[in-house]
Amino acid sequence: MAYYERHVFFCCNQREGEERPCCNGKGASAMRDYAKERVKALGLAGQGKMRVNQSGCLDRCEEGPCVVVYPDAVWYTYVDRADIDEIVEEHLRHGRVVERLRI
Repeated sequence: MAYYERHVFFCCNQREGEERPCCNGKGASAMRDYAKERVKALGLAGQGKMRVNQSGCLDRCEEGPCVVVYPDAVWYTYVDRADIDEIVEEHLRHGRVVERLRI
């Protein structure tokens, strides 16, 4: 059995002075913090459950801020807290991929 059922990585890379977009420039750190709070509040966090972490560059910057859920290998983009709520509720809580946010 894996230590976590699902491990969620938010790209929180910050680029300075480059033309290429970065996820943290689009609020990724705040969204990661929000997702961590939601997962904990719903009792989904901890060993055998979910873990939300930040990562360095996941190299999908042009597709918007991104998050990947392992071991499912499902990649998402998001715009706001409502999108994060949907990912947490549908994918993390119920195991259903949110196709409209998938990249």
